[in-house]
Amino acid sequence: MTQEISPEARKAWMSLLATAPEARLAALFDTLDQTPDHETLRAPEVGGVMVRGRAGGTGAPFNLGEMTVTRCTLKLASGAVGHGYVQGRSKGQAERAAKLDAMMQTEAAAEVEAKVLSPLRADREAERTARAAKAAATKVDFFTMVRGED
Repeated sequence: MTQEISPEARKAWMSLLATAPEARLAALFDTLDQTPDHETLRAPEVGGVMVRGRAGGTGAPFNLGEMTVTRCTLKLASGAVGHGYVQGRSKGQAERAAKLDAMMQTEAAAEVEAKVLSPLRADREAERTARAAKAAATKVDFFTMVRGED
């Protein structure tokens, strides 16, 4: 039986799965107690998507270039349909992401959240903190010293 999921929650975990490093996602996936059988609706396939950008974040959109993406769609026996889109050519990663997406719509969601998504969120936050610390180390504070002549 599938659960009712908010679009924002699903968007958040799909983003996390799509950007997770392949080896880390595979290692966390292997920690799950069991993974349900599935029917493949769309076998993992590699393709390209156009990446768009905006000058200054607010300007008119423009085509930046193409990016390789792998996608997969599958259906669990419970009826939950999972989609996986990942950057690059890893069919295994796309299939794992699709299976985890489908599992998050079932009663297995708590286990997936605890064993896969929470560690991925912690990794992402640690990476952001390290990047911010590295950037802060290069910060230059300019100040004016008052000279006694004025």
